[in-house]
Amino acid sequence: MTTRRQLIQGAAAAGLMGLGPLSAIAQARVESLRIIVGFPPGGTTDAFARRVGDKLRGTFANTVIVDNKPGGGGQVGVTTLKGAAADGAHLLYTPASMFTIFPHSFSKLNYAVSDVAPVGLGHATDHAFAVGPAVPESVRNLKDFVEWAKANPGKASIANPGSGSMPHLLAGRLAMLANFQVTNVPFAGSGPAIPQVLGGQVAGMSSPLGDMAQHHKSGKARILATSGPERSPYVPEVATYREQGFGELVVREWFGFFAPAGTPEPVREAINGALRAAMAQQDVRDFVTPLAGHIEGGSVADHTRRLAADSDMGRRLVTALNFKADS
Repeated sequence: MTTRRQLIQGAAAAGLMGLGPLSAIAQARVESLRIIVGFPPGGTTDAFARRVGDKLRGTFANTVIVDNKPGGGGQVGVTTLKGAAADGAHLLYTPASMFTIFPHSFSKLNYAVSDVAPVGLGHATDHAFAVGPAVPESVRNLKDFVEWAKANPGKASIANPGSGSMPHLLAGRLAMLANFQVTNVPFAGSGPAIPQVLGGQVAGMSSPLGDMAQHHKSGKARILATSGPERSPYVPEVATYREQGFGELVVREWFGFFAPAGTPEPVREAINGALRAAMAQQDVRDFVTPLAGHIEGGSVADHTRRLAADSDMGRRLVTALNFKADS
């Protein structure tokens, strides 16, 4: 029977010999692959990991197990990966914020970015700034909203899916840049917040685009801005933050696959190839459509660069707002 050491050495040899992607994947193939998810079963992160895991079964691994380790807003999942063997048989699928925001907003974490190694980008989404019936129908863009907020002190209550999340930071920075008063209303996820916005109890919401896209189309809410570098194909009529004069607020939040630090680069490259093949399949791509998302994909190097760039943005947002998650 081939040992784990032999598999890793084989993958390394494949990389050094310049073998094609399929050969490298075959060399790095594992008996059982464990994908850790730091959230309960049933959520988007868990569902996407399972969808990709199904595609890896029989190609990269004989058995694929999604291991849910909820707690600490995803932090337990990271610490679980940190303690796993760096042998190519353990991955984590997680939102970027674990590494782009948390290290800057928490005074102490049980992990560091150096404890993990990027393997590949998964799916991604823009964020949306939306308002409900508590805001007059005449408010159709950020300029209108800022004017309304300044004329109605105390009424600009903005929900978000969690204190310290990227949507929270974006809304807070918008208020700072535009010089209006905002009331931050954090919820435990987007689900409980949406009815409050649609019912008029809260003025608006900063959240992943998929949370509000259908309500925007139905007229129950109005998306005033999106956070991507260009307009979203899901709401092409809505201008971006950048188009409306807030060029600092450009972010496309991604979810990524990580391996434990020390996992050999050729093994990570082989896993990346297997992941990209899985995510290229149409049913995986279709899965993110209701989320108003898309597949990022890309190489290990792409993931590494994106992690560094978005960590820098997270640091700037946290510093500008002087936000401390554990204060």
